[in-house]
Amino acid sequence: MNVLDIISWVLILIGSFACLTAGLGLIRLPDFFCRSHAGGIMDSLGMGCLFAGMALQSSSPLVLVKLFFIYGFVLLTGPAAIHALARAALHAGLKPQLGKSTGGDASTR
Repeated sequence: MNVLDIISWVLILIGSFACLTAGLGLIRLPDFFCRSHAGGIMDSLGMGCLFAGMALQSSSPLVLVKLFFIYGFVLLTGPAAIHALARAALHAGLKPQLGKSTGGDASTR
């Protein structure tokens, strides 16, 4: 194994962990808006690391171009879809769940 393979597998593992964390956030977080935020942010990060790791494993320039275009499509459509869902939820009357602050900011002093 050379250094490029090690970097590639580290990126793939980081991307997999980010996607799994996003899935866990979709299950564990309290309301729709928190869930959509976790899914949107961590999904983009996870896909970026996964595609970077796959690009390092690739030996064909055509595969690199395809990975680049797929990631660009995911990067543009993922956050836009989450934003559209959140606006539709607000328009339908769904309110964010607001709770007490757990400390550390000026409102608790």
